[in-house]
Amino acid sequence: MLEIILCSLVTILPDYLYRRYVQGKRLGREITLFSVWYELRFGIITCFMLAVALITMIFYFHPSTTSATLYYRTVPIVPEATGRVAEVHRDFSAPVKKGEVIFKLDSSKQEAALETARRKIAEIDAALLAAQADILKSEGQLQEAKGAYQQASDELETKRELQRRSPGMVPQRDIEKLEVLLAGRQGSVDAATASKQSATIRVTALLPAEKASAQATLAEAQVDLDKTTIRAGFDGRVEQFGLRVGDVVNPMIRSAGILIPEGAGRRALAAGFGQIEGQVMKVGMVAEATCISKPWTIIPMVITSVQDYIAAGQFRGGEQLVDTQQSVRPGTILVLMEPIYQGGLEGVTPGSSCIANAYTSNHDRIASKETGAFKGFALHVVDAVGIVHAMLLRIQALLLPIKTLVLSGH
Repeated sequence: MLEIILCSLVTILPDYLYRRYVQGKRLGREITLFSVWYELRFGIITCFMLAVALITMIFYFHPSTTSATLYYRTVPIVPEATGRVAEVHRDFSAPVKKGEVIFKLDSSKQEAALETARRKIAEIDAALLAAQADILKSEGQLQEAKGAYQQASDELETKRELQRRSPGMVPQRDIEKLEVLLAGRQGSVDAATASKQSATIRVTALLPAEKASAQATLAEAQVDLDKTTIRAGFDGRVEQFGLRVGDVVNPMIRSAGILIPEGAGRRALAAGFGQIEGQVMKVGMVAEATCISKPWTIIPMVITSVQDYIAAGQFRGGEQLVDTQQSVRPGTILVLMEPIYQGGLEGVTPGSSCIANAYTSNHDRIASKETGAFKGFALHVVDAVGIVHAMLLRIQALLLPIKTLVLSGH
């Protein structure tokens, strides 16, 4: 309507003034309800064509959308293991800081496993002390075996020397017995040496390995116990947290609640513009927005990101072919807009629906020496008509509470 009024000022109004003051035709006399079309046909047709061109130019170079929302990410509160709730540390809606406990699961099984691992380490420590005593015992047995071996060896050498000096003085049978005895004593020395080595290996290698394994089991049990205490991974707020003691939570099918990060939905506004405006939307464009949760306020913004893909064209590979008729509605170009001034989104509730306008700026092209006079004038016109869309946005912001509260029937 505003575009038609503006166009009529330069088309229908001059045509009427010509008919009135040049041709002498007056309203209600020569120009009536039945003859107005014939008398002002040139102005009406020109107004219609100019209005269509103006509306097309405004909506193309200064696009607008009502599909703008302050999206925010929610994080489900999910434990790593299934369990029954033993303690709840937060209310239905409450702020949380990073590391604070939200709730605890029943940990009797994990505590028993942790205590078993501790007892295993204590058992290995006791076995280590016993093995050290075995080393001392083996050393004593080795010394005893070496002494017996030395005694048998000395006795055999003495009798051999007597046999050499006086043949027949020492019976050959005694010498053979001593040789057999010496071989037996050597076996005792070897057995004592092996026993000492076994005890030493048990102290230096086997038991330390068993202790390290038991300590790893203890650490694993401690981790399982820590998993029963669910803490906040970041600063945020729990909402609609209806968990109660005795509830069973499952990481696969049942979460405990929702955690909303601090500052979520307060950084950027996501807006979807029509596909025909894909060549116009650029990073750095100035934009404006008004939101339902903060009426009568225009928020200056700037486009910081333009998504290169349209969500409606995505598909997930499967056993069926994709039919393009399944896309009932054409997708939009996702654009992220951030407020120009710090705190521009303060007071706007995350998730609020908004209306957004983006404005094309050709200042650099107009200032360029390569731009001709006619083209520069056309670019001036393109930039100037953006004020029409800005006026429409302010009218929408003014009427938004009335439309929502009165005309919608709520």
